[in-house]
Amino acid sequence: MENALLIGLSRQTVLERQLDVVANNIANVNTAGFKADQSLFQEYLMPVAHEDNFIGRDRRLSYVQDNGTYRDLSQGATEQTKNPLDVAIDGNGFLVVQTAAGERYTRDGGLQLNNQGQLVTANGDQVLGTSGPIVFQATDHDINIAPDGTVSVVEGTSRTDSLRGKLRLVSFADAQRLLKEGSNLYSAGEGAAQADTRSLVQQGYIEKSNVNAVAEMSRMIEVTRAYTQVATLLQQESDLHKSAIEKLADVPS
Repeated sequence: MENALLIGLSRQTVLERQLDVVANNIANVNTAGFKADQSLFQEYLMPVAHEDNFIGRDRRLSYVQDNGTYRDLSQGATEQTKNPLDVAIDGNGFLVVQTAAGERYTRDGGLQLNNQGQLVTANGDQVLGTSGPIVFQATDHDINIAPDGTVSVVEGTSRTDSLRGKLRLVSFADAQRLLKEGSNLYSAGEGAAQADTRSLVQQGYIEKSNVNAVAEMSRMIEVTRAYTQVATLLQQESDLHKSAIEKLADVPS
């Protein structure tokens, strides 16, 4: 009975963590460029007991262990915004932004200008170009962002095309090693960023979250039901344990 309680408890612990992952995915279903997380599980077999009389399979105790999570890096659907500062990345690239903690990476292409004319994210972090921050002048208009990330404008009333920089796009040999830091940002972790020349930029679009809302809601219901079923099983085992103790303690008169 003790083994059943411990195995059930291990399952409940894993289900609770899985629910956290699913809930976070659902919370970010409308977050531009968000990549869903998925849980990984494995069977953990307890070592063979030595001080018992059980034989064969009775010795094998299978616990549930959450091995971690992996990131679904598939491309999200693109949505046209007609905002000339919005960009969607077609490929495996990431935008590079400058934060107080150093360079970070994002797929969120909902960009804007701050009061200094700098191209920034919705959180106010500077978007970096190949030569540093991208800065516009007050008289700039007709902003154009080419597929290779080159940013050009029409300057003033002279109708002269001028370059303002080129978006710096990077990729990683193993993007699964990227660390989420909140605010839709990633840090490189143990990996190293390398220039990405294959990804293309779509101006006037943003990449939506790749979370499948219907699938995640269904998964949440499944996890909740499984948790309830395990809780019922544990309660039944506890009642059985209690009944056994009471019967053993019942001394005949």
